[in-house]
Amino acid sequence: MEDKFLELKDVQSLPDFRNIPLNRVGIKNIRYPITVLDKQKGRQQTVANINMYVNLPHQFKGTHMSRFVEILNEYRGNISVKTFHKILNEMKRRLSSDEAHLEVEFPYFIEKRAPVTGTPGLMEYWCGLHGTLTEHLDMVLVAKVPVTTVCPCSKEISEFGAHNQRGEVRVWVRFNEFLWLEDLIQCVEKSASCQVFSILKRPDEKYVTEYAYTNPMFVEDVVRNVYIGLKELNGVSWFHIEAENFESIHNHSAYACTTYSSTED
Repeated sequence: MEDKFLELKDVQSLPDFRNIPLNRVGIKNIRYPITVLDKQKGRQQTVANINMYVNLPHQFKGTHMSRFVEILNEYRGNISVKTFHKILNEMKRRLSSDEAHLEVEFPYFIEKRAPVTGTPGLMEYWCGLHGTLTEHLDMVLVAKVPVTTVCPCSKEISEFGAHNQRGEVRVWVRFNEFLWLEDLIQCVEKSASCQVFSILKRPDEKYVTEYAYTNPMFVEDVVRNVYIGLKELNGVSWFHIEAENFESIHNHSAYACTTYSSTED
């Protein structure tokens, strides 16, 4: 049986004569169960969307797609910050490439209690870890955090009330010390007019509404506040921040972004 398989033609390994290298080839959007560290409970089971790529030299027709999944299976239940380097190294070795890229994104759940009644509920955050290995390893932690904002201009010019909206803050962070997702998320949440909760009873809704009203922020304010907060986290060497408000009185979003590198200090 093995001899029969050896006789099958390996089309991917055939030479290509167009002299065009490809930056990234591989598999995209494979759903896979993973375990991530949870600051409160130790570990959390979730399901990730995973992208795996390598570069393809000009002389090769294609890459071996099945090897990506084989490598993933070998690290089943052991995909983490500590193993990213090993997985990327294995991708380079098995696929004879100079570069390897691994993107793991997943829903992460944190139990949050309503601010007045203490009613518990699970909040979902979309988080991830992106890694690239060439001669050196580059890793980026990703988090997307929903927030609430109240417009300062609307509050200032209105006789009563102010328009508010839900927004989303997206952060990409390079780090040289371990960084909890919970700490990153908390840094973002306290930078907006108010946090978002999954469950609110009437006393909670009153509190959230009034708290946000006394804490109005433009999208620019949110980005600057997150900037200050991220610089205070230990081990953060670079970050990029985007904030988008899904406006309640406009047919467009408000947007702001900025980037920081410790080399600028």
